[in-house]
Amino acid sequence: MTESVIVQYIVLCLVALAASGLTLFSGFGLGTLLMPVFAIYFPIEIAVAMTAVVHLANNLFKLGLLWRQADIQVVVRFIIPGAIMAVIGALILTKLSDLPVLASYTIGSCIFKVEIIKLVVGGLIFLFALLELVPSLETRIKFDRKYLPLGGALSGFFGGISGHQGALRSAVLIKCGLEKEAFIATGVVCGVIVDFSRLIIYGAIFFTRHFNQIIEAGGISLIGVVTLAAFIGALTGKRFMKKVTLRAVQLIVGIGLLILSIGLITGLI
Repeated sequence: MTESVIVQYIVLCLVALAASGLTLFSGFGLGTLLMPVFAIYFPIEIAVAMTAVVHLANNLFKLGLLWRQADIQVVVRFIIPGAIMAVIGALILTKLSDLPVLASYTIGSCIFKVEIIKLVVGGLIFLFALLELVPSLETRIKFDRKYLPLGGALSGFFGGISGHQGALRSAVLIKCGLEKEAFIATGVVCGVIVDFSRLIIYGAIFFTRHFNQIIEAGGISLIGVVTLAAFIGALTGKRFMKKVTLRAVQLIVGIGLLILSIGLITGLI
């Protein structure tokens, strides 16, 4: 194993470990953080495929750790319309590719594009972030559970289009008055179901197309090691779950939403 490959393993494992631990509380961010790092070492289509495998495996692992604490009523009311709309959003995505780019700019050798759909999704996430970070707004607004199907549908729809359903899901669930453990566990259950619904649509075709490339690039062993690092991050996060207050979870979610929204609006993500 060459020095560059060792560095590759170390960098990806550290990102996966840290991101998995943090996303246990926030409910989103592993794919957002991990995919760009994979893309440093692999072509973008292979990076997306490898990230998807780690993301699903990590969600299944977290499901095994936390499923008993999930609020099943919230899961059912939220995820059924969410899964359906995620599929519809993914199908609509193919039609949105023809929409013009609003603006583009360069930083160094990288080109960034401001797109309509990411601007809309980023704006929504930004509003949700303000609800978590501004105490006066947070105390006034509470998301009634009767609107859960609507929240699930919006989360699934925009998630199917932009791939950022985790942030929208957390933004809705955090306002439902769930206890800290229930919020985290409910988000994990919903995440697994959404992952499967999206993979059913285009996962099989995607992995069939690029499987040989992943093997040739030595990606199978790397996926295994990075997935293990994500598991360790999730276990570490679970050890701290009882020590972290609900307000701390809200702040983690709010700050994460704010960073993600700015990245989407500006075209950095």
